[in-house]
Amino acid sequence: MPSKGQAGLRGEEATAKRKDAHLDLCATGDVEPQGNSTLLEDVRLVHCAMPEMAVDEVDLTTEFLGKRLRYPLLITGMTGGTERAGVVNRDLATLAERHGLAFGVGSQRAMAENPQLTETFQVRQVAPTVPLLGNIGLYQAVGMGVDGVRRLVEDIGADGIALHLNAGQELTQPEGDRDFRGGYKVVEGLVRAFGSRLLVKETGCGIGPEVARRLVELGVRNLDVSGLGGTSWVRVEQLRASGVQAQVGAEFSSWGIPTAAAIASVRRAVGPDVRLVASGGLRTGLDAAKVIALGADLAGTALPLFRAQQEGGLEGAEQALAVILSGLRQALVLTGSRSCGELRQKPRVIMGQLKDWLAAL
Repeated sequence: MPSKGQAGLRGEEATAKRKDAHLDLCATGDVEPQGNSTLLEDVRLVHCAMPEMAVDEVDLTTEFLGKRLRYPLLITGMTGGTERAGVVNRDLATLAERHGLAFGVGSQRAMAENPQLTETFQVRQVAPTVPLLGNIGLYQAVGMGVDGVRRLVEDIGADGIALHLNAGQELTQPEGDRDFRGGYKVVEGLVRAFGSRLLVKETGCGIGPEVARRLVELGVRNLDVSGLGGTSWVRVEQLRASGVQAQVGAEFSSWGIPTAAAIASVRRAVGPDVRLVASGGLRTGLDAAKVIALGADLAGTALPLFRAQQEGGLEGAEQALAVILSGLRQALVLTGSRSCGELRQKPRVIMGQLKDWLAAL
């Protein structure tokens, strides 16, 4: 029989190996199933032929976790736990610091299992002023308790914690959880501990209005709907799995609430006072403008910046971000909007499947 230490080491090594496999698949793999859609193509912003404004009048600043952002953009949590992941985190956090964005690390499960991996999540040396989110899965938080989650935040100097919900991913992951009871009780405890420093997020299957309302009733004040249409973590795990899990994973790799439907329906459900992040398949500045028009306070993105970083390092990610930010600013000018608040008041056209989703939700 292996000792407890040996068994633990193997668990830590398995987590690290899984993290690098995730990076390989996201860098080059088919992690965005072709049939999946954010449904942002069903949103049309209305052109203003006479904007009566200068480009430099656009003010994209917003508040998040008690800090001021220059742009309403969150580089969403993706990775950590290996040397390669540490480089990704530092490069993208550097980008966030340069441009006044928010930044989130990936799941800190690896550092909880092996504190020697903490440095792969530590980005404060390159991003001292940005709003920084830690990250842990709901059912890992069950095991470590509030004090354990608090240590994760403190050890990387984060401003808050993202609690991620990923039942779809876990069911396809060979090593994943199979018991999803008691989640709301965990959220209650974390709300008491972190208050407005807690963000609850999905991981690509979306949060719908019913779950959003219940989370807000428990005191959650920040939600990331993380809808269907971008990286499918069910697909990522399907590509790692075999046998029955791989076959069922293929069937469910298009499962979820499209991002546009999630953000619009959740905003309608929770009212104006909850901070909403829309992530899940956002690839352009125009995508960001559309989700803001639908009710998001921040747009979240990761994959396009990660892939640009993998291909061209920090400079490559810088160029990719410049295109996104320029597109967002241009969308505001062409709708005659000087701020995100004004953009949300402008007319928009909802068509096709999105119209059907919103009617159903």
